[in-house]
Amino acid sequence: MAVEPLLGTRPQRAFMITKALIVIALVASTFGIVHAHLGEIFDQGQYKTLPCYLGLFILAEIFELAMAYDALRMRNIIQLLGIILFHGALIVFSALQVHETRTAIYSCTLSQCDGDPNWLWNRVEPFLIIAPCIIAASWLFLIFWIKQLYGEFGWVIFRVVGANPKLKSMYQYYQILICLLKFDFFCFVGVTMQLLIVVLTANSAEFGITIAAIPVVVVLLVGCAYAVQREIRWLMSMSLVLMVASMSYFYKLDRFYDPSSQSQYLTTRATLSVFTIVAFSLLLASFVVGIKCFFDFDKGLYGSKTHDIIGDRAYLSPPQTSGGMAERQSSYFTSGVPLQPQISIE
Repeated sequence: MAVEPLLGTRPQRAFMITKALIVIALVASTFGIVHAHLGEIFDQGQYKTLPCYLGLFILAEIFELAMAYDALRMRNIIQLLGIILFHGALIVFSALQVHETRTAIYSCTLSQCDGDPNWLWNRVEPFLIIAPCIIAASWLFLIFWIKQLYGEFGWVIFRVVGANPKLKSMYQYYQILICLLKFDFFCFVGVTMQLLIVVLTANSAEFGITIAAIPVVVVLLVGCAYAVQREIRWLMSMSLVLMVASMSYFYKLDRFYDPSSQSQYLTTRATLSVFTIVAFSLLLASFVVGIKCFFDFDKGLYGSKTHDIIGDRAYLSPPQTSGGMAERQSSYFTSGVPLQPQISIE
């Protein structure tokens, strides 16, 4: 029986979109209740964690759906596995927000909150707890469907690079790097949003440095992706050097807990710490995998990386179980990539 692709049927799409809308609605309800109760003092720094939380969740849901669609379009099982990890990170992020919202609410004085802040916390707590539960339930759904697609999409790599294990390994590292660069972008945006909305003031030097870093990082990620696809050595070398330089941003983690500045990050410190550590880990992984891909340049993979897999029906069709060896060998020549039949005993 044929396996339906992830988000390939109306029920699947409806489930994912409904999940995204429900989670966003829960977060928006929390935002609305706190804003209505606090009034003008809501604009004070400690409460900005709520609009930032809402913005990050909207961005995360859109990003995840876009990544899932792109992975299906490219038949990229590695990216689907990355989505599973990303979805698990959303569960952690939504759970952290329970603590950080509570910290923000209880950081106000009794006069500011017009009474006991327990009342406000009791109103919003159910919305904050239900959100990670819904995300966790949808995570099980994702695992089920991606497991069904694992074998189906595994044939695509075979059709692109042939049966040579070395080419297959190099192509998988290429896919891993491209996937890492996409998640690097999201983590960078997440850290930047939290710093600009919750922590930094517009007239501070750190605010200007953070703004200036945005185009640099975007150029770095796009340039690295283009360099590894087109095997441009000088551009790839420059991208790897910039990655090492970008890791120095990890010093921000010390400021989150430094006694002289920790109060500035009080209501968003947990989330910022997790985002910063994950961003650093992803960037380090991108650098290591990028080095591996750099040494794989000019080893016969260029045509497979630059070939348009989307427009080639031979890649997207499932492998035939019937027919002779000649029929199976013909896939090497009709797929659009000039590969020779290869036999390997490895």
